[in-house]
Amino acid sequence: KSGLEKDREYFVQETLHAESGRRLRPDVIVKLPENKNLVIDAKMSLVAYEKYMNTEDEAEKSQYLKEHILSIKAHVKGLSEKNYHQLFDGGSLDYVLMFVPIESAFALVVQHGGELYNEAHEKSIIIVSPATLIATLRTVSSIWKHEYQNRNALEIARQGGALYDKFKSFVDDLIEVGKSLDKSKQQYGLAMNKLVEGKDNLIRKTERLKELGSKTSKTMDEKLLHRAGAKDEPDQPSQLF
Repeated sequence: KSGLEKDREYFVQETLHAESGRRLRPDVIVKLPENKNLVIDAKMSLVAYEKYMNTEDEAEKSQYLKEHILSIKAHVKGLSEKNYHQLFDGGSLDYVLMFVPIESAFALVVQHGGELYNEAHEKSIIIVSPATLIATLRTVSSIWKHEYQNRNALEIARQGGALYDKFKSFVDDLIEVGKSLDKSKQQYGLAMNKLVEGKDNLIRKTERLKELGSKTSKTMDEKLLHRAGAKDEPDQPSQLF
């Protein structure tokens, strides 16, 4: 429901090693752009809360409520001491999201926890309920959406520039091909002129050899012979009146 993709924007139960050598397994690590991270902790004990909800005795309710608040305080302290920020080489930890899986249990913290919520925040720990967690994760999803759009725009610009450069090179090559064709055509014309121009051109010389008795099984093109003057134009048929 968050819009995030597992093993891309978030990772579940990854084993990480702190500088002290201690091994930690955060429940969920949520990735953010610029190599930032959120850790979600879902190990909150609700034993006192369950007792609070299951008793009708007001004195017991008051006692269990205190235990519930103390349990959350102790958990905040424990999370702070884990120093999750040491786990991310080359990255940074924005916040640890301490997940309270029941809205009413979270509401009791807000209503009766005094400064607990703010004290946790000062330790970079945010206490969240199902509703506030999903809202936070959807915000992260929106951030990633914009990040991917920006990356795509940059990639389109990069590929567009590369395509333009390649197309320019292709056009330059075509121009060179055209120049080569023009030059080839010119060379062809010069070569043909050597064959057919002048009284002593190559066509007449070779054709004279044939006339002198050189053995050959092939005949030169008639039009080329006429052009070289090696053969008279055929007479036009006379007109009958």
